[in-house]
Amino acid sequence: MTSELIINVTKEESRVALLEGGQVVELYIERKRDTSLVGNIYKGKVLKILPGMQSSFIDIGLEKAAFLYVADIMRDMEDYYSAFLDSEIEENDLYERNECKEELLSIEELIQEGQELLVQVSKDPIGTKGARVTSYVTLPGRYVVLMPNVEHIGISRRIEDEEVRQRLKDIAAEIKPKGYGLIMRTACEDATTDEIKRDLEFLILLWDSVQKKREKASAPNLLYSDLDLVFRSVRDFMSHNVERLVIDSPEEYGRLKEFVGTYFPRLIDKIELYDGREPMFEAFGIELDISRALGRKVWLKSGGYVVIDQTEAMTVIDVNTGKFVGKEDLEDTILKTNLEAVKEIAYQIRLRNLGGIIITDFIDMEKLENREKVFKALVEIMKRDKAKNTIYNISELGIIQMTRKRVRESLGRVLCEQCPYCEGRGFVKSARTVTYEIFRKVRKMNLTRGTIAMIKAHPDVAELLSYEERQGIEEIENAYGIQLIIKEDIRFHQENYEITIL
Repeated sequence: MTSELIINVTKEESRVALLEGGQVVELYIERKRDTSLVGNIYKGKVLKILPGMQSSFIDIGLEKAAFLYVADIMRDMEDYYSAFLDSEIEENDLYERNECKEELLSIEELIQEGQELLVQVSKDPIGTKGARVTSYVTLPGRYVVLMPNVEHIGISRRIEDEEVRQRLKDIAAEIKPKGYGLIMRTACEDATTDEIKRDLEFLILLWDSVQKKREKASAPNLLYSDLDLVFRSVRDFMSHNVERLVIDSPEEYGRLKEFVGTYFPRLIDKIELYDGREPMFEAFGIELDISRALGRKVWLKSGGYVVIDQTEAMTVIDVNTGKFVGKEDLEDTILKTNLEAVKEIAYQIRLRNLGGIIITDFIDMEKLENREKVFKALVEIMKRDKAKNTIYNISELGIIQMTRKRVRESLGRVLCEQCPYCEGRGFVKSARTVTYEIFRKVRKMNLTRGTIAMIKAHPDVAELLSYEERQGIEEIENAYGIQLIIKEDIRFHQENYEITIL
């Protein structure tokens, strides 16, 4: 399927949309005030070691200390990919596992408090957590990934042709300097040996520069900052499937042409400047897709719908038949709804960049063969996703569990913030519930006879107290010999109220 890259650049932010068949499948946003740290290399200092968690906190000069887990301290090849660039943009598990594994060591045997380390950010700070770092330093180019201090050759798993894989292995073995490892990226599939060599030479010069800065700098210190989103998009997205890149900023268009002309000349004809009057994301229908991606409920064409709820620990997706009643038996209706939902769920997972644990509750199916159809359909469609994912078999109740690698915040967390009114619950106590709470509170206060008290509350609550529930107020006044004055205050949260003795 052919793809397009649509890049919108303003003074405040850059937005990159990857379109497949005219539909947005992935969206990346980088704000000037909140630039991604993934790929940055720091000289850090070990602040504290946590033996019980086999991890440590590293000071890299940010507000929050970074987190270094024992598996992210250079030891063997198996977890090397976890340090690899923006893994949401490029394939995650690129590496063939090294057959030689060293014996697992405890974190106290590997590092000490106060020690200075060279680390690279593998995950941006998410929520209350600091950045995750690794000592597996990698420098990604367009065609290869350079791995300093590692003797290894790997080929992207997305290159399936065995002849091509063998050709790339031979090229890597020929050009790889001693003491370095190389990953041959998907983009090098149709690259010439000279192009791959130039890419490698540039990365070696870059690593030499990092090493020189490391010798002079004191910890904590930033030694290398990865490319910005616009340039990373060219480096990581522009495969042979991408027909064109369209950008709407004349200034960035000029920078991009110069950058591409220097490093990737064969791509220069694919870059276009958008000159339409209508805002580019509107013209390509991207703004509408963004709005849909922020909604909780997504309607299916059949009339069914999917509900997506994101929590701190996981994302829960629920499938419902909605208005779809089908034309044949119930099982057939359910199967059709579930299969339609599979496509939408896979699309929404990529578009919203949902990560971590994802649990999908499909509509119950009685037949095992139908449950298998739904499971296989999801596995097949998720193969298009570049982010590493693992899908577990469907249960008898129609529940599928999966995990998806999370490197950055989801789209919803980037564009939205917690509702200050409901504080993330998604609901508030009803006005009537709050009214009855007020009745209980007044009775509990045991006010002396003759007391005058004022109840301040949200207008909806005050209206109930003054009219529909007025009888309850009068009963309390008569029982305790007190007087209650009701006053509405628009500044009050619906759940809050104030009882003052006058």
